[in-house]
Amino acid sequence: MNIIVCIKQVPDTAEIRINPETNTLMREGVPSIINPFDLHALEAGLQIKEKIGGKVVVLTMGPPQAETALREAISMGADEAVLLSDRAFAGSDTWATSYTLAQAVRKLGADVIFCGKQAIDGDTAQVGPETAEFLGIPHISYIRKIEEIKDNYIRAQRLMDEGYDIVESSLPVLLTVVKELNQPRMPSLKGKMAAKKAEIKKMGKDDIQADENNIGLKGSPTQVKKIFAPEIKAERKMLDGTPEEQADALVQELRKFKCL
Repeated sequence: MNIIVCIKQVPDTAEIRINPETNTLMREGVPSIINPFDLHALEAGLQIKEKIGGKVVVLTMGPPQAETALREAISMGADEAVLLSDRAFAGSDTWATSYTLAQAVRKLGADVIFCGKQAIDGDTAQVGPETAEFLGIPHISYIRKIEEIKDNYIRAQRLMDEGYDIVESSLPVLLTVVKELNQPRMPSLKGKMAAKKAEIKKMGKDDIQADENNIGLKGSPTQVKKIFAPEIKAERKMLDGTPEEQADALVQELRKFKCL
């Protein structure tokens, strides 16, 4: 079983700041982590490998420093790691990112591709499904449990607003996972030692035979024009009295602001 896990290195949300002059994220001095949902995707891949055998390859697209995230994944048990890094990839939106990942997956070959349900820096939840569409394979989103998997078949539970669906699919398939699926393991000492020595395979646009019109800023149909923090309003007003009196007072306040 060939398993590919797509991960992303993201800024730690607890440390995120926005430059007030440029309205862009300030990444310098902000620690980077593996996207939390991707850790659950990695754990899922490792559990399948332990159950039925196979190989787990971790794949990410990013600058050279993203190699740190790949080594962390190896320390957790991944067999190989691939870094997609090329100046031509800069400025990619979700569409261009998905195309690039799909080209790499084609090159590497996979029976199952795992992704976190979304990245905490963008929160679009688009890259996983879009990658599957570029590959022309089925995908199941929001996986909360894998009931059965074998050579050419998978049955899984997809989290819904009121319960879950049971979905069956042939392989190859792409799955996006939620945190309810598992508890990611901690890196072992042996794993950390292996990660230091591991060779990270690097691939650029030519290695994956990417069309220049579909990658980077040139291949991105959407662009972020501005990022800003919500304005903090300090005005507060406490409403006293009985619940009925507070409700009446609230209505009056809403009418002042023409909300009713």
